[in-house]
Amino acid sequence: MNNTAAKDISISNEDFQKFREYFYRKTGIWFDESKRYFVDKRLAERITATRTDNFRSYFTMLRFQASGDELQKLINSMTVNETYFFREEYQLQCMVNSVLPEITEKKLDRSPIRIWSVPSSSGEEPYSIAIYLLEHWEGINYWDVEIISSDIDTNMLHCARKGLYSHRSVQYLPAHILHKYFRNTDEGYQICDELRDVIEFTRVNVFDPLETKRYRNFDIVFCRNLLIYFDDMSRRQAAENLYDAMKPGGFIFLGHSESMSRISPLFKVRKFSEAVVYQKPLYTEARR
Repeated sequence: MNNTAAKDISISNEDFQKFREYFYRKTGIWFDESKRYFVDKRLAERITATRTDNFRSYFTMLRFQASGDELQKLINSMTVNETYFFREEYQLQCMVNSVLPEITEKKLDRSPIRIWSVPSSSGEEPYSIAIYLLEHWEGINYWDVEIISSDIDTNMLHCARKGLYSHRSVQYLPAHILHKYFRNTDEGYQICDELRDVIEFTRVNVFDPLETKRYRNFDIVFCRNLLIYFDDMSRRQAAENLYDAMKPGGFIFLGHSESMSRISPLFKVRKFSEAVVYQKPLYTEARR
C-alpha cells in the first residue's frame, strides 16, 4: 500500500457524515468527532488499496459491491483489537468460584456447559477461559464444556485460529502456564494444538439479530469492552441479542467500565465477592 498516496486523499466533513451513518447502519458502531483522524486515515488507506479515485467513487463501490468483500475489509480496518491473556483475571476467578457452581447445581440434564466469548479479538480471551478452567475448576473433569468465540473482524479470527502471540500478550501469565500451554517459536509464543482444536471461532455482528439468531443456549457469555463502541440504541439492540443467546439463568460478564444496568432492564445484577455479573432471569416476562 502506498501510504504517501493515502495521505493525499481528502475526506470532507460531508464525506465523514455519510460514511459514519452508513457504517453505523451496517455494524452498530458509531464514530464521534474525536475519531475523525482515525476514520479519515483508514478510509484513505482503503481508497488507495482499491485504486478508486476518491471518496465518492469508493463509497459508491462500497455500497453496491454484491460480494461485500470490501465492506468486510473496511470493518477489519476500522475495528480496534487490543487484549492480553488473563485480562481482568478477577472475572475468570468469579466464573470458576461463583458462577459455575451455581450453573452446575441447576443443570439437571447434564448438558454441556456452553460459553460464548465475543469479541474474540486475536484469541487471548477464549484461550484464557479454557486455560483457567483446566487449571482452576475441578468440574472440568466431570462436565463437558463448549467454547465458541466470535468477532466481526475476519483478520482477527484468522489470528485467533493461528494462536501465535507476542511477549506483550503473554506477559502476565505465570511461567508454568506459559511452559505448559505454549511453545516458543521464532515468530512468538504459539498456543498448544489441543486448545486450538477445542475452540470454535466464528464471524458475527452482535448488533444484527439475523446473524446472532443461530447463537443460542449459552450458560456464560463474555462480552467485555465491546458495547462501549456502540451508541445507546445499538448498544441496547446488541444487549437484547446477547440476552436471546443465553439460557435462562445464564450469566454475562462485561468490561470493568461497562454497566448493563445502564443499557437494558432485561438482566438482573448479581454481586459476587469477586465481581459484578449480569444474569438472565430464570423466569422472564414477555418483552415489551
